[in-house]
Amino acid sequence: MAAGGLSDATVIAASRSDAEQFGVLYDRYAAQLYRYAHRRLGPERAEDVVAETFLAAFRRRGTYDLARADARPWFFGILTREIARHRRAEEARYRTMGRAGGGDVAEGFADQVAASVTAQANRRTLADALRRLSPGDRDVLLLVAWSDLSYEEVADTLHIKIGTVRSRLHRARRKLRNALGDTNPTDFSEVDR
Repeated sequence: MAAGGLSDATVIAASRSDAEQFGVLYDRYAAQLYRYAHRRLGPERAEDVVAETFLAAFRRRGTYDLARADARPWFFGILTREIARHRRAEEARYRTMGRAGGGDVAEGFADQVAASVTAQANRRTLADALRRLSPGDRDVLLLVAWSDLSYEEVADTLHIKIGTVRSRLHRARRKLRNALGDTNPTDFSEVDR
């Protein structure tokens, strides 16, 4: 059961006859979706993409499979498709991140300065490497890394097989490690979640 005692499927079913009930799902998922969209597209487009996601979900609520109690993968799937419509903006964001300079670091803190320089160098390389990933590999990697979805949820979100999730994730991680000189910026477990 989700927060508030009602599963997402129950809320969606109720929203079919009382549209205002759908607002419960907005309250549950808008912040998660926004954080993910913000990281992918930046603040300028994140709000619009999340709004487009909820509008699309609301329009499709009549076709939602009520046997699925948890709608989070469904929402991330819609969001991922909305982000795909903004793919050029995402790639431009990664190019910009790659060229961006570092923030201010207080003088006198050699460790902070060294860490900042290293992080900034990795950020540029990482942004460029993310931009160079295929859209499918990037979607899988970022859904796991930034949205904390399990492999099964990513498969459900993208309507692909779990084996495809694993192979795309492996390929994306390998490319990022190679781009970063064999360091892993997505240092999360290879073990199923």
